[in-house]
Amino acid sequence: MTETPFMPKATAVWLVENTTLTFKQIADFCDLHELEVKGIADGDVARGIKAYNPILAGQLSRDEIDSCSNDPNKKLKLIKKINQVEVKERKKPKYTPLSKRQDRPDACLWLCKNAPELNDGQISKLVNSTKNTVSLIRKKSYWNFSNLKPRDPVILGLCTQEVFQKALEKAKRRIEREKKAKIREEKKLAKEMA
Repeated sequence: MTETPFMPKATAVWLVENTTLTFKQIADFCDLHELEVKGIADGDVARGIKAYNPILAGQLSRDEIDSCSNDPNKKLKLIKKINQVEVKERKKPKYTPLSKRQDRPDACLWLCKNAPELNDGQISKLVNSTKNTVSLIRKKSYWNFSNLKPRDPVILGLCTQEVFQKALEKAKRRIEREKKAKIREEKKLAKEMA
């Protein structure tokens, strides 16, 4: 099976409109019938199809088109085949069903107990809660604190183990920086006192 360009009819429209290639060359390259290419040139076929530039798409070079235009027996060669267009993944929805809403405060409590180095902002990002909620749970003044059960956010599916580990590493780096800054500050004060 010969490789065809991405969007062959649209590519054929562009080649008919912008080159002096023969109908046979265009038909062979786009895997179409020669009469179909003639119909495109006459405006009977592919009416309303927007032309697709194979040079900009990286499927043909200008040199290749020029050399084939000068030699009607030469066939166009596809540079690369584009199989699929990249589609950016959409963010997952923020909505949490009623049955799962109690999981967030439970996960916040678990993180406050088992990973105290994480700050409120990091915990709120991990479990998709608010800083205020995390702060209230940490101070034990959350409205429903007595009913909270510490549960692992990874097991609850609120975050992945990888994301949790990265957050822990970041928190540890922050604590190290703060310790070093405190030591530097103490040394600076000691020098000023002496």
